[in-house]
Amino acid sequence: MEARKQNVGKTQVDNDQAAEPHGSSSSHVLSTFVRLYVYALHGCLCEVAFTAVYDWCSTGDTRLLGHSSLWALPMYATAIYLMETLRAWLLTLHHPLLLRLMVYIIFIYLWEFSWGAGLRLLGACPWDYSAYRYNVGGLVTLEYALPWAVASLIAEKHVIRNTLRLRLN
Repeated sequence: MEARKQNVGKTQVDNDQAAEPHGSSSSHVLSTFVRLYVYALHGCLCEVAFTAVYDWCSTGDTRLLGHSSLWALPMYATAIYLMETLRAWLLTLHHPLLLRLMVYIIFIYLWEFSWGAGLRLLGACPWDYSAYRYNVGGLVTLEYALPWAVASLIAEKHVIRNTLRLRLN
């Protein structure tokens, strides 16, 4: 029974790795540009949905007017694109889900902080978490750790995995 469990786990990792474009011999995998496009749109859609629901819960605004910034497009595109490699590495090493989520959250916080600092230098940072109790320079807030964990889980299990499985005929 234990050997069967190990094989099931190995098969899942092998299936996930088989979906990776880096080892694929198919010439029809999505190009880097198309994957960046998918990830940018996914990130912005999630941000608009999150801000709409957040505003609804905090202010009762039933119009669900979510918002984002055009800066979110390259930020989400490159973050999720880099998470492809991070995901492949963590799955290859057979790290448990909880550890993978913690690594993703640390990566996201570093990414958000870096982008925020750069955009702030340009006078273009569209967010400010200064009003949150556990913020770091107004650029990140630890209160968002759980939403980022959920976003990471969705990215790993669905967005990245399924995007890498898409093929063009």
